[in-house]
Amino acid sequence: MTRTKTLLAATAMIVAGAAHAQMQNPLVGGAEMFADRTIVENAVNSADHETLVAAVQQAGLVDTLNGEGPFTVFAPTDAAFDNISDDSLAALMMDRNKAQLAQILTCHVVATSAMSDAIAGMIADDGGMHAIPTVGGCTLQAKMVGNAIVLVDENGREAEVTIADVRQSNGVIHVIDRVLLPRQ
Repeated sequence: MTRTKTLLAATAMIVAGAAHAQMQNPLVGGAEMFADRTIVENAVNSADHETLVAAVQQAGLVDTLNGEGPFTVFAPTDAAFDNISDDSLAALMMDRNKAQLAQILTCHVVATSAMSDAIAGMIADDGGMHAIPTVGGCTLQAKMVGNAIVLVDENGREAEVTIADVRQSNGVIHVIDRVLLPRQ
């Protein structure tokens, strides 16, 4: 191979590698997230989402979130669930409270796939605050705080998107630092 062909081949490999790296998902909870897997298939691998996965299972939402979608899931971390008292969380996980748990979880789900740049654009288009209706019947308000997207639930509780744009085969996950609740 001539020197020119070798340089062209090396350049093509570097460009292809950069494009592949740019399309890769971020690590979540120390686990690689795969764009060809569903929300549930990826979430079960995240060490930071064990409580969320257990709650999704308890609420009977596994099949839904493994479904075709598209979904945007604002996924609270285990640390976010730690802000709920142990007694309250244990009560929510009881069979008799399955409907309430399902409503709380579906207030974190939107029936579309919305990447962070689209959400930021909607916030800007709406003058700094954008209403986001959820599958659970809640309406979240999205705003920008610096470069971060912040969601406000119907009780005024705020959650920051800490990891954005985790692509899934049936939507996208945005990791958040607080559990959002329906109007109380």
